[in-house]
This record gives sequence, structure tokens and C-alpha cells, in this order.
Amino acid sequence: MRERGLSFKEALNEAARIGLRGKPPKRTKPFTQKSFRMGAPQDFRWDKALAVADALEDEELNRKLALRK
Repeated sequence: MRERGLSFKEALNEAARIGLRGKPPKRTKPFTQKSFRMGAPQDFRWDKALAVADALEDEELNRKLALRK
């Protein structure tokens, strides 16, 4: 609404008119998603990430328990 300088009421009325006409709004250009390189490929299986996190947590708990004795 700010981009086109319309009030909420004007934008609502315009949207209702467009909907009743049955014509889709014109797009200036199609949406394209930008992609970025994420660096070198890593040798980590992300489908096993929860298992790795559990193992790391278990190791840390065992380390803390060993320090108390």
C-alpha cells in the first residue's frame, strides 16, 4: 500500500474489483530465487544429524559424570 500510495480502504476496494473481474493482476517480472554457493562439499550425512547430536551429548554427559567422581 505504501509503495503505491493507497490507503487500506482503497487497496481493499481495488483487490475486490480485481477479484470480481476475474482477471489476474499483471506481474512486472516472474519471481526468480537467488542461489549462492555454500563452499566446498562436506562429508557429513545430514540425515544422521540427530544421531550425531545424541552421541555428542552422551559423550559430554559421561565426561561431566567422570569429573564428579
